[in-house]
Amino acid sequence: MKVEKVYLYENRKDVSLTCYIWDDSREMLNGKARPAVLICPGGAYLGCSDREGEPIALRFASMGYHAFVLRYSVYDEGGAFVLEDPAMLGSLLPKKICQYPNPMIEVGMAMKFIHEMSDSWLVDTKRIAVCGFSAGAHNAAMFSTQWQTKIISDALGVDAEYVRPAACILGYTLSDYTFLSEYLKGELSPELQLLYAGYNISYTGTAVPTGDILDKISPAKNVSSFTPPTFLWATSEDNLVPVQNSIRMAHALADQKVPFEIHIFEKGPHGMALATQASAGHAGDMNSDAAKWVDLCDKWLEKRFAFIENAKDE
Repeated sequence: MKVEKVYLYENRKDVSLTCYIWDDSREMLNGKARPAVLICPGGAYLGCSDREGEPIALRFASMGYHAFVLRYSVYDEGGAFVLEDPAMLGSLLPKKICQYPNPMIEVGMAMKFIHEMSDSWLVDTKRIAVCGFSAGAHNAAMFSTQWQTKIISDALGVDAEYVRPAACILGYTLSDYTFLSEYLKGELSPELQLLYAGYNISYTGTAVPTGDILDKISPAKNVSSFTPPTFLWATSEDNLVPVQNSIRMAHALADQKVPFEIHIFEKGPHGMALATQASAGHAGDMNSDAAKWVDLCDKWLEKRFAFIENAKDE
């Protein structure tokens, strides 16, 4: 396997694509292209989580897919920013680099780069899934619902079909900002209020976005027939991104007759990643039931990305 890190901007090191590329072998695909998964870690658009990066990529690579981890524009260009003190909120001045639509456009930039390298890397560009977790799932969902718009094609200078995703995988996604704004009116801990405000400043430039902005950045409100088949998973006791976000996304997909599969596990906190020790920061990040999402996703992907069968047919 070849591991390579590339930067999507000439003058910036914070936006990168780490590529996990399978070597070709006469004993396996023998020159045939493999499908791929493009992964967006979470981090509330304040930073990008390591736990939702390489461990996820290596797991998908173990299934036989080329894997790519995109570190997109976030508030803290140097790492994983953590809001710990309410006094820190006043120091969060808006930064345009991490505001909509830049992170979503960077998913398109990554897709374009993978296409450009597809011949030498043997990537099946018709079968690339976008995958994300938490804010990264929001970013992946934004791209999967807006890849066909002029926002993407104008920014990339290519026809939108060039970067069309074949599937979308969303872990504990934030999908409906309008719902979340109503949810925030309930009783929340100071820590959660602080995090949500920081999230909003990072992605929209304001702690209290207006209704039209909320609708624009809510993937569940922008699902259409262009949205690819989608796999969703979450836990019902997630106290950071309410599980209703995954359910609302599923409802929107059903309304548009977009194929989807959803799994809601009873137990487990937010940010479980693989839910095994491979991605855990502490014991609370592990849950044997929630960890089943990976195998379920593997079977779901095989229905669309069965590269062994295609290789035999050809």
